[in-house]
Amino acid sequence: YRLFDATRMAQYGYGQLDNVCTALEFERMLASTGPTGGKIRLKNGKEPRAVAVIHCVGSRDENYHRYCSRVCCMYALKFAHLVKDRTSAEVYNFYIDLRAFGKGYEEFYSRVLHEGMNVIRGKVAEVVQASWSKRGEGSLLVRCEDTLIGRFREIPVDMVVLCNAIEPQGDAEAVRRLFGVSRSPDGFFLERHPKLDPVATSTDGVFIAGCAQGPKDIPDTVAQASAAAARMLGMIARGTVEIDPVRAEVNEQYCSGCRVCNALCPYSAIDYIEEKNVSRVNAAVCKGCGTCVAACPAGAIAGYGFSEEQIEAELEGVLAV
Repeated sequence: YRLFDATRMAQYGYGQLDNVCTALEFERMLASTGPTGGKIRLKNGKEPRAVAVIHCVGSRDENYHRYCSRVCCMYALKFAHLVKDRTSAEVYNFYIDLRAFGKGYEEFYSRVLHEGMNVIRGKVAEVVQASWSKRGEGSLLVRCEDTLIGRFREIPVDMVVLCNAIEPQGDAEAVRRLFGVSRSPDGFFLERHPKLDPVATSTDGVFIAGCAQGPKDIPDTVAQASAAAARMLGMIARGTVEIDPVRAEVNEQYCSGCRVCNALCPYSAIDYIEEKNVSRVNAAVCKGCGTCVAACPAGAIAGYGFSEEQIEAELEGVLAV
């Protein structure tokens, strides 16, 4: 995966205003090996007096990504806890909905609230320079609608942290074509079944785990990766792979080499043999969906076990009863 480019949301001032950073940049600042040795500092070297953490930057947004990135709420609460622990600054968390869904997450949320974190429910409209504010030269102003009290508010802060959305890698489409797997409308790789087979794909032997399937946190990623590894070991241990007998076959005598089937096959199971000017089905990859059978203009492709003669015989048997 990759993180959403915060410069696309110019209203938040990333790349334009000082002391507006992404979650990854703030995480680096918090690290003991970071540029400030783990101390939270503004660009002028001073300690901030107020820090704003903006959730859902690029996610849960009709203009960018409609899905939830799942991890943002909890690491935003972690940021609030660390700011309160290392500084005397006020912390404002601007959220749409707080989703503390994992084990121990709700308890941690309550703990951070008791530490004095301020929570404001509402989408931030913009972040602007506020040199005229009482906090002094160079401070920022966060403008938002607080839906809990039904008022428009302006909160002066010294630092803004943006929680970027998780989005698919730019080369996801190339990987999809290479392995013959499917992608969901949001761009992540699609599993064979969301409940019964959450790690397998439409191509046998190709499995997905972690954020390749969709946004998820570390515990869920580790669990899914373990499941994918177990499935792969199971295939290797058997030594041989059973192939579904229902598949397509090309009659090379009738094939004209038009390559219509090559472009239509959703599993990339049809190869073009240039020397013979014909197409050939890879039986190990074919799923027998019948797309190529219906599309072949020459009628050169037939479904194994579903030839015209077999279907006619079945119909005659049904009608004879």
